[in-house]
Amino acid sequence: MTMTAMTPPRGLPHYQPTGDECTLFETAHKNGLPLLLKGPTGCGKTRFVEHMAAATGRKLYTVACHDDLSAADLIGRYLLRGGGTEWVDGPLTRAVREGAICYLDEVVEARKDVTVVLHPLTDDRRTLMIDRTGEELKAPPGFMLVASYNPGYQNVLKRLKPSTRQRFLSISFDFPDPVTETAVVAHESGLDPERVKPLIRLAGRIRALSGMDLEEGVSTRLLIYAATLIAGGMAVERALDAAVVEPLTDDDDVRIALRDLVATTWG
Repeated sequence: MTMTAMTPPRGLPHYQPTGDECTLFETAHKNGLPLLLKGPTGCGKTRFVEHMAAATGRKLYTVACHDDLSAADLIGRYLLRGGGTEWVDGPLTRAVREGAICYLDEVVEARKDVTVVLHPLTDDRRTLMIDRTGEELKAPPGFMLVASYNPGYQNVLKRLKPSTRQRFLSISFDFPDPVTETAVVAHESGLDPERVKPLIRLAGRIRALSGMDLEEGVSTRLLIYAATLIAGGMAVERALDAAVVEPLTDDDDVRIALRDLVATTWG
């Protein structure tokens, strides 16, 4: 399990709203409602949560979910300490105790027993049962459960059940419009907006491709990586190869096609 705890900084992490998502988050947080974020990889879901945690003044626990993530990883377990055993809270338990925000990134990747734990926290009970200690924690005001997933990667074996999905408010995320994405990439990378614009055009062309072996189009995150390399003095062709072409595919034919598209965009 990969877990990070973030104390709200003095300055808000940069996030460029594309609609009323900030207002919806604030309203959900105020009313103790869980929130589900849906959208492709690298479109800004995690940054949005970081931004809103800071905006609401709440500590944030982020858990990167994976195939082996179990309910015990979230709740906690007994560990051997100094010849004895000691209970150690998991990130979800700490968030409930502290009235913090717990963000489960790509929640569908976790084991099925995780959703059983989440259900009492996502209805009017707002409780977390710790079977190993016999505690039943009541989530205080300020606690919020946020989860995300990428609908494009779902399959029969890894799908968020309607019984779970309908316990959350939900926001659909997508890649920003060209003007917004240009501003975001320029801000994050330090590259002049005029030099960012060809990157955004390239991204639009890649995302519009059909019939190629690409699971997804290029993410805003990868565009920021490419712009950062270019701003640091790397040649455009090399930066795009390292930050866009190679991360998107291992297929030789697709790499050639993407490099041709790069050459055309900058031609």
